[in-house]
Amino acid sequence: MNKWLLRSVLSMLVLGLLGSSAAWAKNASVKIVNESDWEIHHFYLSSTDEEQWGPDQLGEAVISSGESFTLTDIPCDTYDVKLIDEDGDECVVSNVDICAGKEKWTITNKILLGCQDASQ
Repeated sequence: MNKWLLRSVLSMLVLGLLGSSAAWAKNASVKIVNESDWEIHHFYLSSTDEEQWGPDQLGEAVISSGESFTLTDIPCDTYDVKLIDEDGDECVVSNVDICAGKEKWTITNKILLGCQDASQ
């Protein structure tokens, strides 16, 4: 086998492996921890580039105060997050980085009350 052909085959093999690992690394699992005083009944994601909300990530689940919920297989991106609490109050948090070494995102009273202050 000539050197040119061997280099071409090796290059394609390396690119294939890099592409496979990059595709694998594009999804994340993120633990959502509720340290606020309110239950979270709905949790929606929208890429910051999109105008529409995705499906409710919680389904029938509720994240009670002091509990957590793990989102799995979420594409790495920067998201806007819409939270709806037990009273039906909505809170939109912009530019939440899912991935980038973030394996946990904590919901606090400060986040939820900041949304309430912004809507008044």
